[in-house]
Amino acid sequence: MFENLSERLSKTLKTVTGRGRLTEDNIKETLREVRMALLEADVALPVVKAFIANVKARAVGTEVNKSLSPGQVFLKIVQSELEAAMGEGNVPLNLNAQPPAVILMAGLQGAGKTTSVGKLARFLRERQKKKVLVVSADVYRPAAIKQLETLAQEVEVDFFPSSTDQDPVAIAEAAIAHGRKQFYDVLLVDTAGRLAIDADMMAEIQRLHESVKPVETLFVVDAMTGQDAANTAKAFSDALPLTGVILTKTDGDARGGAALSIRHITGKPIKFLGVGEKNDALEPFHPDRVASRILGMGDVLSLIEEVERKVDKEKAEKVARKVMSKGKFSLEDFRDQLVQMRDMGGMMGLLDKMPGMGKMTDQIKGQMDDKMTLRMEAIINSMTPKERQHPDLIKGSRKRRIAMGSGTQVQDVNKLLKQFLQMQKMMKKMKGGGMAKMMRGLGGKLPPGMFPGR
Repeated sequence: MFENLSERLSKTLKTVTGRGRLTEDNIKETLREVRMALLEADVALPVVKAFIANVKARAVGTEVNKSLSPGQVFLKIVQSELEAAMGEGNVPLNLNAQPPAVILMAGLQGAGKTTSVGKLARFLRERQKKKVLVVSADVYRPAAIKQLETLAQEVEVDFFPSSTDQDPVAIAEAAIAHGRKQFYDVLLVDTAGRLAIDADMMAEIQRLHESVKPVETLFVVDAMTGQDAANTAKAFSDALPLTGVILTKTDGDARGGAALSIRHITGKPIKFLGVGEKNDALEPFHPDRVASRILGMGDVLSLIEEVERKVDKEKAEKVARKVMSKGKFSLEDFRDQLVQMRDMGGMMGLLDKMPGMGKMTDQIKGQMDDKMTLRMEAIINSMTPKERQHPDLIKGSRKRRIAMGSGTQVQDVNKLLKQFLQMQKMMKKMKGGGMAKMMRGLGGKLPPGMFPGR
């Protein structure tokens, strides 16, 4: 998300550098470019007008701090206003209620509502250690009930059965009664979606809301619909007392207009982002981190949290001990690194969160995209256990067999072996105290403050 906006803003903000003072004249062109960038990102016009007015009011006449260039001052103002547009901070779910805390999910058909119920159920079970029950009150689509049942099994939460001949309110009330008896912490209620907003749909969900009295009413909306997402959210917000928004399919949205518009138009916070198809691809929404990513400054906090959550620490420590004591690093170790990288959103997902990498992404894409890491995994999987431990055995006929087994070319096998040998050489240097020496050598090349003790 935000690739186009990030690229435009990065180019635009360079033009303000080298000024001794920010004046109305020297930022006029920059503000015009920022305005165009936001409109192209499909940000709603009232949001763009308010954003530009706020930036202009704060920037004009600002004296440049001795340690900062005008470009940096302006960048700080833009970042601060981006955060303000999206909300001041992360707004967590409010689960302070007599168990089970009921969360009602609303939205249009096709927005990813049922999938989001599954993702949120997993999030609550894994990260907040809650006992979760899910139920479908979508009596118009039998497939939706079955889909939620399947998702519940996948994310290891309990499913309360329902059928198309029942009343949605009766389904929800029965699920709440069951939740109380079985001591569930949270009940997620999936509701019927429509292809467009209609009076019947709104009347039904209002009746459901009145009956179950949820602690959270979340509106699920597709980010790829741009400012239409904000307008739809406004229509739901007028009909229901929404407490927040889940923005889905953000991995397929290069513009980001919905994220910048929703808070301003509805007054409701975005609480989560759907960032992929997997059932763990749900991230709490942090306006400050997203603003940082838009401006190409990365998102180190999210990266650290992801590493903490998804890296197999025991396996990583085992490989580290082996490398430090014997200088050994096998193709199996290499494959494990590739798998863990993929679990964290792939190479491009990691680069997106690293400071300064936004501009490099396009150059690197061709050399190290996620399809390439999958191809590398396939090549290693086509080797025998002996070949993975002793890659020097892999000669002509073996290479042809591995290429055929992995659906690749011999030159792909050669390329992987070359990359592996380079990594193996680096790992050997880390044996004993080699790592400390390498870091000391690198320390002289890093900026001040990047190396401990400097």
